[in-house]
Amino acid sequence: MGNKIIRFIFFGNYFVGILAVALTVEATQQLRLPYHSLNYYLLLFLAPTVYYTYAYNKVSVNPSSNNPRNQWYYKHKLFINISQKVLFTLCMILAINLLYQNYNNFLRLPFIYWAAIAVIVSAGALYYGLLPKSFLQFNLRSTGWLKAFVIGFVWACCANVLPLIMLKIETGIGYHDSVLWTWLFIKNWMFCTVNAIIFDIKDYPTDANKHLRTFVVRYGLRRTIFNILIPLLVIGLLSLGVFAYFKGFGFPQVICNVLPFILTILVAYSMHKRKNILYYLMVIDGLILFKALCGILGMQFVQ
Repeated sequence: MGNKIIRFIFFGNYFVGILAVALTVEATQQLRLPYHSLNYYLLLFLAPTVYYTYAYNKVSVNPSSNNPRNQWYYKHKLFINISQKVLFTLCMILAINLLYQNYNNFLRLPFIYWAAIAVIVSAGALYYGLLPKSFLQFNLRSTGWLKAFVIGFVWACCANVLPLIMLKIETGIGYHDSVLWTWLFIKNWMFCTVNAIIFDIKDYPTDANKHLRTFVVRYGLRRTIFNILIPLLVIGLLSLGVFAYFKGFGFPQVICNVLPFILTILVAYSMHKRKNILYYLMVIDGLILFKALCGILGMQFVQ
């Protein structure tokens, strides 16, 4: 029973929705923004769940393959189709309600906000090639090494850009600490990019057969871990130290922000041994949740 629940949460992409909410709450506290409406948090949870489930269904391979998640999708095809329709309908209701309650602020959004929305939506649609091929055949996944950076960018936008857009929509207030925002955005972008590169290790055989030149395919497992992942994380730690010094972070706050990087280095080092798909979904993606929780905890020590 426990294993079925775990597969439902992780294979069904509900954990992805939890990550989106957790990263947003972390950014909200770090930027000292007011919390958004329950309507927005529900939409934030449901939209990534629907998106990832639709995207994975779209690109999934033959159910006879040795992919447990693919087999789970095939076995629960009817449930997934029904749940997708229900969740998508809920998303539309929440989005319409959000628009109805904040109609005037929507109309007054500055151009820069609309441009940011367009970039996020375009990156999300192009990443999995969700647009009809008759319209546009470009797929960001096919760019190989760029794929991880696109994933990291979209997640950083979810955590650090969307909260500012929603702040403007729901309250009409803008955010002005560009230095802190920029650093947090880049930190989230790089952390989620490293997470995506680690996750690519799972897809190494498939990506190699498709000639998709990800970092793991291009440089091999060992070089990816020791020449790319660990150096990126060490640079992240150093930049965190410099930023913490100039911002006057206290020791507990520094420790809370350092722990996710240290744990990610340990996980990256352990990746020279192949793991099953649930390990990737629970542990690798779990690093993002751990980072968000540490960031939230760290803000409790700020005076």
